[in-house]
Amino acid sequence: MTDEHDRAPDASISRRTTDASDLPVVAFAPDLMDRSRIAAAVPGVEFARSTGALASIPARLVLLDLSRPGALEAIATVTAPVVGFGSHVDDDLLAAARAAGCDEVLPRSRFFRQLDRYA
Repeated sequence: MTDEHDRAPDASISRRTTDASDLPVVAFAPDLMDRSRIAAAVPGVEFARSTGALASIPARLVLLDLSRPGALEAIATVTAPVVGFGSHVDDDLLAAARAAGCDEVLPRSRFFRQLDRYA
């Protein structure tokens, strides 16, 4: 049996975009270490300065640190698929992200292990 997180992004993410292949991946990850890891694995990634800015930045995919204030509320404002990541012990946060419409929700460790999927 295949775990839903082991599939290619196209198979597990089903958001409402038309032809977004020319658009960048956008990330909201204020932690500098997270930003450097994302930038190294996803060439051309653009970083949003706030969760509020996510709604106005055209993107083919949004990578979202769920632990940040406003992250859950931002999910509904984004038109691109959203991949959220958070602490593996924060079950309530991960469940809330799914309920808010996050297309893919991953524990931090798994997210960073498979970052190259989003390049």
